[in-house]
This record gives sequence, C-alpha cells and structure tokens, in this order.
Amino acid sequence: MRSLVRLVAAQFAVDRRVLALAFARMADGIGNSFLVIVIPLYIGSDIVGGTTFGLSESMIIGVILSLFGFFNSSFQPLTGRLSDQTGARKRFVLIGLAGLATTNAVYLFAETYVSLVVIRALQGVSVAFIIPASVALVNELATTQDRGGNMGVYNTFRLVGFGSGPVVAAAVVNAGPYGLPIGGLTVSGFDAAFYIATITAVISFLLVTVLITDPQTTRANAGADLSIPIRDQSGRHLLDPIFTLGVASLFMATSIALFATIQIQVNEHLQQGEVWFGFQFAAFIIAQVLLQTPIGRACDRYGRRPFIVVGMLLLIPTTLSQGYVPTSETMFLARLLQGVAGAMVFAPSLALAGDLAGEGESGSKLSVLTMAFGFGIAIGPLSSGALVGFGFKVPFIFGAVLATLGAILVYTQIEETLEHTQPVPVVGDD
Repeated sequence: MRSLVRLVAAQFAVDRRVLALAFARMADGIGNSFLVIVIPLYIGSDIVGGTTFGLSESMIIGVILSLFGFFNSSFQPLTGRLSDQTGARKRFVLIGLAGLATTNAVYLFAETYVSLVVIRALQGVSVAFIIPASVALVNELATTQDRGGNMGVYNTFRLVGFGSGPVVAAAVVNAGPYGLPIGGLTVSGFDAAFYIATITAVISFLLVTVLITDPQTTRANAGADLSIPIRDQSGRHLLDPIFTLGVASLFMATSIALFATIQIQVNEHLQQGEVWFGFQFAAFIIAQVLLQTPIGRACDRYGRRPFIVVGMLLLIPTTLSQGYVPTSETMFLARLLQGVAGAMVFAPSLALAGDLAGEGESGSKLSVLTMAFGFGIAIGPLSSGALVGFGFKVPFIFGAVLATLGAILVYTQIEETLEHTQPVPVVGDD
C-alpha cells in the first residue's frame, strides 16, 4: 500500500504553482460545467421568455451552448498573443476568472433569451483569457524533461472539475428550493446552481492571486515574434508542426464531440435509458482523468510523437465503432477507448508544442492547440445534429474520416522533439 501511495504521489510531483493552477482550473471547471446542465433546464422553465428570433427552444439551447465555444476559441489567439507581449500570464488568468465569476452571478437576473445569449458569449470571452495564459504558465514552469507530466497533471485536475460538475448540477436544481436560516428566505434550485458556479470561480480567483507568480523568463522575453506559420519554415515538411497539431486537435475534438447532441438517437438505437447514456458520456472523461498524468509522464521518457501517432490511429476505430455497436455495454467500451485515444494525444501534443515554443511565445503557440480543440468541441455537436438525419452511422463515419486525416498529418508532418528517449517497452520483453 505504501509503495502504491508513493507511486501515485510521484505522478503528481510538480511545481507547487502548477498544482495550484490545476486546483484553480478544477474549481472553475466545476462551476462552468454546472451550466452545461443547468442552462437547458433554465431555458425550459417558465422563468425565461422573450423573443426567440423565430428559433425553436431546442435550437436556442444549441445556439446558447455553442456560443461559449465559438467565442472562447475565436478570442484565444488574441489573448494568447497579448499575454506573450505583456509577459503577464497571472493577470490574464485573473481577468478571465473575474469575468467568469461576474457572468455566473448575472445569470441570477437573466430572464430573457437575449440576455442568456449575451451572458454566454461574455463567458466565452472570459475563459479565452484563462486558457492560453494558464497553459502557457504550465509550459513555462516546466522543463523539457517534465513538460508532459506537468501538462498531464494540469489536464487531470481540470477534467475532474469539468466531469464532476454535471453529476451534481441536476441534483442541485431538482432539490430546490432551499430554505435559508436568515430571515426565512428561500433560494430556488436554479439560483443555488448559479451561486455555486459563482463561488467556484471566486475560489479559483483567490487561489491564483495567492499562489501563482509569473516566471521571470516570461517577463524578460515578452514581445518576441509571435507569428504562427502554416508552412514548415525549416523545409523538412510541408506544414509547420504546431499548425499540424492544431489541425489534428480540431479533428480529434470534433470526433469526440459528435456523441453529445444525439442522445435521443443513441438511446433509441441501443434501446436504453438516460442513465446508460450518462455512463457512456462519462466514460470518455473517466479515461482522460485516469490516464492524462501517467501518459504525460511516459511521453517525457519515451517521446511525444509515438503517443500522438498511436492515439490518432486508435481514435479511428473507436469513433467508427460507435455507429455500429449493438449494445449499451459495447458503446460504453467504445467511449472508454476513445477516451484512451484522446489522452494519448492531448498532453503529449501540448508538451511537443511547448518544446517548440521559444521563451515568451507559449501563449501564442499553445493557443493554436487550445483554440482548435475548442472549435472542435463546438463543431462536433452541430455536425452530428446535421448528419444523423442521413442515418445513425453517418456522424461516426464522418468522425472516423477526420481521425484518419489527422493520423496521416501527424505521422507525416511531426518529428520528435526530445533529444534523448528510451525505447517503448514491448509486452513480453524481459
């Protein structure tokens, strides 16, 4: 038991500022993922009214949820570049968390569809301040020897927050109203959820304020050349490696997110209830939480490229099979293995991009990957909603094609960045 505890502790042994940032992202992830569940319920209640611009209620829900992803991803290159130019990562994270806390609180007063659209868009802009600066901070606090492990720890805690929020959110709404011990006041389930989302953002703000400092090298190298080329300037390949990783991340995220908006069709196809769909949806996140850190550590030893290539190859059958699986159990397994594929790609990709980024360039360079991933998460649900009308299998065939293109790109355009790597152990070797 002691050896197991030491092994786990060693996996999470990182710079205390990275750990503090990971906890901060976990806290704001809980509150932000609350809203993924709460907003559709809130829109479906009698509280929200006003003009819908001729759209159905379900379409309004889709627009409001997608706005976050599109605004978040669209602004990340700008905020990443500005954080590079100013060398002020911490300040940008705090601006974003302050905006997130404020917009979470404003939901308490939102009673029209228009107000929800505006708030959700502003939330997307707020988080666009957080993601590039926080990933850049992790990159700059790490070294080539431990960058993958640091990225893995950061992503693990962030996903724990994002994955646990929806589990609690519906229960918080349904258990309301809540009586307060002061003055006999009551708080509705919706208001309680918005309060929790606000409090978690405030906790994150306090953690970053007290525990995070910008590295000296960030400030010293602010204002470097921050352009992102498409063509490989070295001439060895056709495409720039960071641009290639961005395209692969876009394809991966789109393939992963196809599942989210076709709950009705999945349940009908497998003749299952909502509980099974919840398990299947969570399977991807479970695999990510369990594997991000160990895979990040492993890519520090064995190299970034092998994990990225194998992960993209594994993404092809695990995406395609979801259109053909006959039972709820096999769908759960397909989603779990798809999560393994995602874990093999995400932390090593960030680590490889971090290896290639010069000092003072992390915000701009790494925002290419986070922006692409955010766009994929927004495009995936819209794609599956449009394609599922042509047949249940069609969205997953589309996702497998994207995964295939991504695998070809990373195999042909990406080179290893670690100078010294150990050979990957083969099962059965002594």
